[in-house]
Amino acid sequence: MSDTADLVKDTTTAAFRQDVLAESMKQPVLVDFWAPWCGPCKQLGPLIEKAVKAAKGRVKLVKMNIDEHPQVAGQLGVQSIPAVFAFDRGQPVDGFVGALPESQIKGFIERLVGPLGADIAAILAEAGALLETGDVAGAAERYAQVLAEESENPEALGGIIRAQVLAGNLEQARRILSTVPEAKADHPAIAGARAALDLAEQTAALGDVAGLVAAVDANPLDHQARFDLAMALAGHNRRLDAVEHLVTILRKDRKWNDEAARKQLLQFFDAWGPMDEATLTGRRQLSATLFS
Repeated sequence: MSDTADLVKDTTTAAFRQDVLAESMKQPVLVDFWAPWCGPCKQLGPLIEKAVKAAKGRVKLVKMNIDEHPQVAGQLGVQSIPAVFAFDRGQPVDGFVGALPESQIKGFIERLVGPLGADIAAILAEAGALLETGDVAGAAERYAQVLAEESENPEALGGIIRAQVLAGNLEQARRILSTVPEAKADHPAIAGARAALDLAEQTAALGDVAGLVAAVDANPLDHQARFDLAMALAGHNRRLDAVEHLVTILRKDRKWNDEAARKQLLQFFDAWGPMDEATLTGRRQLSATLFS
């Protein structure tokens, strides 16, 4: 995505070919013909700049003062200002005259590049809800939609990593995680996704649940078997059962294996998210066990 500072610029007659014709080969470019004495120009200017910045690099705006640079406006037949021309692939393709309201400016740009101003928060909420219901493909599609607008959005990056984990695409999830900018690496959404991926990779190597259940039934004090069973249950999304087995280890031997049960519970909570039912239940049980 382009930085918003690069989306709006002034041009001259000499620079017009590069700033407009050449640049419009990459994305549409709007040319705003204006003058300092023009009242409607002053009304239009801030609104069209706002709309262009909302498009986040899908369109650019070039402003030309016709008092200083009248030649191009004359060649295009501009007779009153403000006048806005849209250039695409080196050719004028649309335009308007006068100070339009913000809604009409947005509509003008949308005719060029498609819908603008997607509600990122709403899309992320919808994606999260789809992920909770197991619609991994639908969630991934929504997260990708956000990333098309905001390529470094940590909520969307974390969400799409989780979607890949739930789909069993652990290598793809790890690849996406490796692309996360360092500045975003400690964001809760990224940290949670990393924990979910780590957990999935750990549980992928465990044996079947039935064998581990038999081992625990045969020796309830076999903490390693119970720990492995908790991991396997988490891998099968039986979260509350996994929590119960780790809490059982804590109740019997809090210090076992350098507090492995407590540490694993904390990883579960990171992987599942703070509002997950198993996280809430597990935190209550962990607190009751540690401070009883």
